[in-house]
Amino acid sequence: MTLIVTLSGCSKGDKTEVHFPPHDSELIILGNVQDAGSPHIGCKKACCVDLTKNPDESRKVVSLGLIDNNNEKTFLLEATPDITTQLTYLKKAANFNAEDLSNGVFLTHAHIGHYTGLMYYGKEAINADCIPVFAMPKMKSFLEQNGPWSQLVSQRNIELRELTNETSVSLTNTISVTPFTVPHRDEFSETVGYKINGQTNTALFIPDIDKWSKWDKSIIMEIEKVDFAFVDATFYSGDELKTRDISQIPHPFVSETMELFDELPDSTKNKIYFIHFNHTNPLLNPESNASKEVLNRGYHIARLGDTFDL
Repeated sequence: MTLIVTLSGCSKGDKTEVHFPPHDSELIILGNVQDAGSPHIGCKKACCVDLTKNPDESRKVVSLGLIDNNNEKTFLLEATPDITTQLTYLKKAANFNAEDLSNGVFLTHAHIGHYTGLMYYGKEAINADCIPVFAMPKMKSFLEQNGPWSQLVSQRNIELRELTNETSVSLTNTISVTPFTVPHRDEFSETVGYKINGQTNTALFIPDIDKWSKWDKSIIMEIEKVDFAFVDATFYSGDELKTRDISQIPHPFVSETMELFDELPDSTKNKIYFIHFNHTNPLLNPESNASKEVLNRGYHIARLGDTFDL
């Protein structure tokens, strides 16, 4: 089933469009870090201490950007605490005079790194005008019924668009996005991943999931259906956290995922890009032994600025 949406609606005036020759549509990595960022609050370990003095500007919270250069539209997947720089990067990456705030935002769930960037659309910041925000029913209700997010709705800084599980939303004549629910810690909302269909390629985006075995779908079969798969890699292994019970923060370890996928053909493993790294995850360091092992085994690591044709 496909839902065709109108991306304008409550804006107060028409905007002058600037036309350029058509180009391909693209997907861009705008962040690859877990919700709390890197450096992580209160972390005194080697993974964070140096970063407080010498920040790594490539470490942004997980987000994707979609660019349709033909139809002159951009879209953001996830509204992170790094949304200011991510929107600037997305605008610069477009091959046309793109909107400063993108033409829409898609949310996956109500954990802090995935929606709190919406605060910058409020009157304390940009005072946005009816930015389309796409969310599942419980996520939509969460934003409508809880402050300060409800003020964004009442002040019409954002316009919520309700998504339906497994129902495709056509954003332009070349890009559509389909949400699908995945098991996760759903304290305040559902959790979804997205399938992104372009003119020539298709991508899977699952930044958060408990364990692959808990999903009612086969991750292997889902990867076989797409050209790129950006999958949850929060922890490299169960040895990273010493101060918290890692069983209470379930995610598929990178080591587990590689073990699950290692028997797949190289052509299938080549589709897989690990993303959403906790501050303790050695994959954040391109020079780490873990990063080298992942690449040597035929997988990829999503990095800021990586671009993929859609």
